[in-house]
Amino acid sequence: MTVLAIDQGTSGTKAIVVDPDEGVLGLAEVAVHPRYLEGGGVEQSPDELLESVLTAGRGAVAQANRSIDAVSLANQGETVLAWDPDTGRALTPAIVWQDRRAEPLCAAMNEWGEMLARRTGLVLDPYFSAPKMAWLRRNVETAGVVTTSDTWLLYQLTGAFVTDATTASRSLAVDLGAKEWNRELLALFDLDGERLPEIVGNDETIGTTTAFGGEMPVGGIVVDQQAALLAEACFEPGMAKCTFGTGAFLLANTGTTGVRSTTGLTSSVAWRIGGRDTFCVDGQVYTAASAVRWLSSLGIVGGAEEMDAVAAKDSSGVLCVPALAGLAAPWWKSQAKAAISGMTLSTERGHLVLAVLQGIAAQIAELVTAINADTPTPLSTLRADGGLTQSTVLMQTCADILQVPVEVYPSAHATALGAAALARLSQSPNQSLSEVVPDWAPSATYQPSWTGQRANEFRDQWRELAATTYLSQEM
Repeated sequence: MTVLAIDQGTSGTKAIVVDPDEGVLGLAEVAVHPRYLEGGGVEQSPDELLESVLTAGRGAVAQANRSIDAVSLANQGETVLAWDPDTGRALTPAIVWQDRRAEPLCAAMNEWGEMLARRTGLVLDPYFSAPKMAWLRRNVETAGVVTTSDTWLLYQLTGAFVTDATTASRSLAVDLGAKEWNRELLALFDLDGERLPEIVGNDETIGTTTAFGGEMPVGGIVVDQQAALLAEACFEPGMAKCTFGTGAFLLANTGTTGVRSTTGLTSSVAWRIGGRDTFCVDGQVYTAASAVRWLSSLGIVGGAEEMDAVAAKDSSGVLCVPALAGLAAPWWKSQAKAAISGMTLSTERGHLVLAVLQGIAAQIAELVTAINADTPTPLSTLRADGGLTQSTVLMQTCADILQVPVEVYPSAHATALGAAALARLSQSPNQSLSEVVPDWAPSATYQPSWTGQRANEFRDQWRELAATTYLSQEM
C-alpha cells in the first residue's frame, strides 16, 4: 500500500510517499517561518502552513509518480487558531505550542491545577492547547471556531471537522482516555460553549481529498511525537524514544495504564487503535536544535553540521543550562533563563559548544529519572531520531549522562513513517501494529563511556546550576 504521509512541524512540512516494500519513493520539504514576538508570543501564518502541506504533498507525489492509496497527516499537537467554519478562512494567526502568553491565565487558575493533572494527566501550562485557545478567545478573536491546527488543515483537505485522540489528549479538556470533550473542564477555560471537532481514533478514515491528484482516502491522523514513538516500534511498556528537533521530546510507552505522574511529567494517549488506548508518559526540552541555532546566530558555529568538529573533548569545567525558552518538564519553570558557568580566560568556543550539548543531554537525563520514578519498568535503552542525531558528540553525551545505550533510528522520517503506518491500518484494520511498522536496525548505537560516578557528579553540578536559572527569578 502506497501512502502519502505528511509531517506538518514547527519549522517545516515534510511529505513522503512510502511503500512498505520499496521504502521512500518521493520526498519534499517546505520551510515554514514562526514569528517570535515580545512577551513570549510565537505565531505562524495558517495560510503558509496550508500552502506548505499542499506544496510538499504534491511535490512528493510528483516525484514518486505512482497512484496513492491513502494520505495521512501528523501535526504539531498543541498549536491553535480561530477560523470560519463556513468558509474555512483563518481568522487569527496560528498560536504555536511554544507560545507563553497564556501564563497569566494559567496562574489565575492555579487552584485547579491538581484536579486537572489528576483528570487529564497534564500540567496546567500554556504549552497545552486549551489555555492558548482561552487566551486567543479573550484577547484576539471571538468569532468562528477555535481548534488545533490539525482540524483546520484536515477541513481544508477533506471538509471533515475532526481531531484525533492523541491531539485531544494534549488539550487539558479531555479526561485521560476519554472519548469525548469534557464540558466541565472546558468551562474552567470559558470554552464550554465552543463547537469542537469530533475525536476519532488513529486508525480511522476521516474522509477523502483531491488536493494531491485523484480522490484519496485520508486516515491515520496523529500527533507528531506519538507517530515517531510508533515508527520506532516502542510497542511495550518501558520502551522510549527521544526526538531531537526544535525541542527534544521524550516519550515512554506505559501500556494500557495512563500514568498520573508524581514527578512533573505528562501523560497522553500514545495511540487509539480499534477503540483501545495505549498510553505514554512524556517530557519536553524546549530548546534543542534551537539552542544550536542560537550558537550559530552568535557565530560560534556556522551551523549544526559544524558542532562535532568544533566541540572540545572536555568542557574544562564549563557548564551550560540552555534554558533559552525556559525549562519544561519536570520543572515547568517558564521564567528560567539560560546560564553558563565555569568560564575562564582560557575558555574557547569548543568548550561552549560541548557545554550546550551536555546541557541538552542533562535535561533529557532528568526526564529519564522522572520516568523511572513514575513507571514500574525502568528505561534500559533510549531510541533517538531527529536532525540532531547526526551529532555523534551529542548522542555519545546522552549515553554518558543517561548511563544507558542510545540507538539512533536509521531514517530521518520517523514521524512521517509512523503516520504512514497508521494510514495503512485505516485501510486494512485487520493488520497488527507489527505488520504495518517495518522492522529496523539502529544506524548507530552509543554505549556509555563515563563511569556511573562521573555521571552522577556531573548531574549534581548541573542541577545546582539549573536551580539558579529559576530560583533567582522567584525571589
